Amino acid sequence: MDENKKIKIMIVDDDSFLLDMYALKFSQSGYEVHSMLGAEFALEKIKAGLDPDVILLDIIMPKMDGFEFLEYINKEKLATNAVKVILSNRGAQSDFTRGEELGASGYITKASTTPSEVVLKVKEIVEDKK
Repeated sequence: MDENKKIKIMIVDDDSFLLDMYALKFSQSGYEVHSMLGAEFALEKIKAGLDPDVILLDIIMPKMDGFEFLEYINKEKLATNAVKVILSNRGAQSDFTRGEELGASGYITKASTTPSEVVLKVKEIVEDKK
């Protein structure tokens, strides 16, 4: 990855307040942010040609949850180079395991992580993947 190139992050959540807050934190940290209010909008964007470097997504969303989103993009071979990170309030081991099975490189629990810590953790996960 070119050091001068902004990392493109797609943040997928159904909570517009959280979406705005995380978008602000990531853009302040030099990321190119694409906020998606729900997985179906994220899919449309990816199908339209957006190729994010990182996908940060919630699990619990209406219509299509985060796991279904990951299953779909894996099956359709979309965003294959993106580092996928789950950001959820669900913290059960089965959720971590399912995320890993679907190709998530990291799992961050919202309740125990500040937005600034989320940015740092995503950065660490991306660095580890290089």
